Amino acid sequence: MKDKRIPNHEIKRRPESNLRNYYIILLETGLLLALILLTILFRVEIAITPPERIAVVEQEEVEIEEIVQTEQREMLPPPPRPPVPVAVPNYEIIEDVDIVIDAELRFDSFLALPPPPPPPAKEEEFEEPEEGFFVIVEQMPVLIGGLQALQNEVRYPEMALRANIQGRVVVQFIVNERGEPENPIVIRGIGGGCDEEAIRVVSKMKFVPGMQRGRPVRVQYHLPVIFIIRT
Repeated sequence: MKDKRIPNHEIKRRPESNLRNYYIILLETGLLLALILLTILFRVEIAITPPERIAVVEQEEVEIEEIVQTEQREMLPPPPRPPVPVAVPNYEIIEDVDIVIDAELRFDSFLALPPPPPPPAKEEEFEEPEEGFFVIVEQMPVLIGGLQALQNEVRYPEMALRANIQGRVVVQFIVNERGEPENPIVIRGIGGGCDEEAIRVVSKMKFVPGMQRGRPVRVQYHLPVIFIIRT
């Protein structure tokens, strides 16, 4: 191995072989080449492939609809059609009958007369009709307090208020001998709870019983109950 401390006499004989003389030139040349290379790298467009996009599948939204239960009403079958009358030929021949009318009146013979009518019943001896009540009597029942007392007892049903139901309910019943209503039924209703309320109110009423020949009897009666929403 050659010792570096030994002077190189060849450099002294040939000074152009000494690289230190070209140090600045080489440094500048290297810097220039580096700048040119950097400039080229910056100007070159490098195509970068974009990352693949992952397609996101949207999940379908399932809407749950509320099914309202419908009420099925049993429809009554229509009434049967009346039979069509069929003409039946009448082949029977009616024989002529000779009617002999004797116009001769004999005064000496006995004349048969119809029986006399039965005597009128006494005031205390009368019977009620088969139904057990009268429809028309001499003195009809009278509502104590009048229709105003009836309407004062009415409580408007909440269902009828919500549905805005108004109208007239007609109740039919029997006023007994004590002036009390029996067997009330609705013969004309409007629904919404008004029919039941009308029966309840009529059942609480008191009447002066109907009179027939001076004694109280059972009489069929009816009353209207009016439902009006007052604002």
